[in-house]
Amino acid sequence: MTAHIPLHSEAAHSLALALVQSSNAPIVLLDGHLKVIAASASFHRAFQIDSATALGRPLSALGEGEWGVPQLLTLLRATIAGHAGIEVYEMDLERAARTTRRLMLNAQKLDYGDADGARLLLTIADVTDARAAEKLKDDLLREKAVLLQELQHRVANSLQIIAAVLLQSARRVKSEETRGHLYDAHNRVMSVATVQQQLATSRLGDVHLRPYFMELCQSLSASMIRNRDKLSLGVEVDDSVTDADVSVSLGLIVTELVINALKHAFPGRRAGKIMVGYAAKGTGWTLSVSDNGVGMPADAASAKPGLGSSIIEALAKQLDARVLIADAHPGASISIVHA
Repeated sequence: MTAHIPLHSEAAHSLALALVQSSNAPIVLLDGHLKVIAASASFHRAFQIDSATALGRPLSALGEGEWGVPQLLTLLRATIAGHAGIEVYEMDLERAARTTRRLMLNAQKLDYGDADGARLLLTIADVTDARAAEKLKDDLLREKAVLLQELQHRVANSLQIIAAVLLQSARRVKSEETRGHLYDAHNRVMSVATVQQQLATSRLGDVHLRPYFMELCQSLSASMIRNRDKLSLGVEVDDSVTDADVSVSLGLIVTELVINALKHAFPGRRAGKIMVGYAAKGTGWTLSVSDNGVGMPADAASAKPGLGSSIIEALAKQLDARVLIADAHPGASISIVHA
């Protein structure tokens, strides 16, 4: 970048010197041969440069030669020749027996209209602490991500242990009603464990729903469908992506609806299929679970909602969505619609 100064070259030079000398930031004024014409007091202090010996010396000779970085000197020569410009250039200033500093430099050519009077204004910012803070933040975020993923694995494993205990208890009790409640509890714990396990194996942040639902349904099928030759669980999902929090709610809704279909849609060990679908358009989306089973009972509208229905309604409300129930002829379809 070149600054055209419409003043007499002597006046312009005096102005540049005054600017450098009054600056609180590290600034160096260089001539066409990259020799120091002037430098701010903050430059001398920040980089332990002797102000009495700096004037008239090449930039590369300052200190113990640490400013003689070949790439920097090449860029400065190209800038003063008008072939390039330095807006933001970062480099490490390495000095013997001193801490290496990370610097951000900007070089601006001052053109006085005199071919022999070109000057280069070099401003320097020490960003060492800022870069160290950024690295610390990144390291902490990575550590947090690893700990969170480990926690998710542990929670999923613990839930699976609880589910196994419930299943063993259900097999031992004599009361059919108690056994049914224990089986329901087992299925719900398994559904939460399955969702948790899928999140633990997925990347944090945005979740791609197609592989997420496919893995989720594979786990549900393996744990809840005893005869997969007669009953199958399929997935039709577009390329939608959502955040982890939303995916948790969607996964819990899917597991509740799948459990409900397995429990009611195929009595007497009927054969059939359950389909999980998801499609988005703009900001709207529809999640559906349909089956080709016996369909909705005649008194479904007047029936008291069970725990599963209450969970689905609560999760849908959390997603600002509504629940739609329809006959699929054959079977039934339940959709969660976010308009």
